[in-house]
Amino acid sequence: MTTMRANTWRKVAAVLAGGLVLGVGTTATLAAWTDEENATETFKAGTFSIVGSTNGADFSDHPTSPGAALDFTVTPTALVPGTTSYALYSVKTAAGSVSGSVQLTADPDNDTGLGKYLHYGVRTLTDPICDADTFTDATSVDIVGSGSELTVGSNQKLDLEPNGASAINYCFAVSLPTTALNEAQGTTLTGRWVFAATAE
Repeated sequence: MTTMRANTWRKVAAVLAGGLVLGVGTTATLAAWTDEENATETFKAGTFSIVGSTNGADFSDHPTSPGAALDFTVTPTALVPGTTSYALYSVKTAAGSVSGSVQLTADPDNDTGLGKYLHYGVRTLTDPICDADTFTDATSVDIVGSGSELTVGSNQKLDLEPNGASAINYCFAVSLPTTALNEAQGTTLTGRWVFAATAE
């Protein structure tokens, strides 16, 4: 190849190379249209709380012992053998609370003093009226079997609707059996039950 042809070829190659570089540079500087979507949310934890009532109408908070005093139909401080006394306790979620469940538990110390002789049962009722008739009504539901010791709780968890939408009405029936020994006279017991609730 002659020197002239070689020089010409080098010039052409240089021009082509420059064109390639120019082409790459042009492509890199082209603007791309873009867009995006954004999403956000504010999170807040809910609250869970229950309230109780001894009459099914006036609810308030009793978070610590001794809690609310049950209102028995027969004065429980003058029990004689063969006596059964009834008391209502209603439970529901507080206003603004989320839903949950509740389980009745009994204090292990309920078997001291007069508690060694007493028996009881608990049933849930549709209406907040607790007496001998409603306790045995066909619509009542057994929670703690009649004749149980006072240290026995319920093995059932009952659903609580949110925001106090409805109440669970517990009916307690506490009895001093006719078989109670003479030693039961004059003994006392401050029985205690806990309605243990959990948010769900």
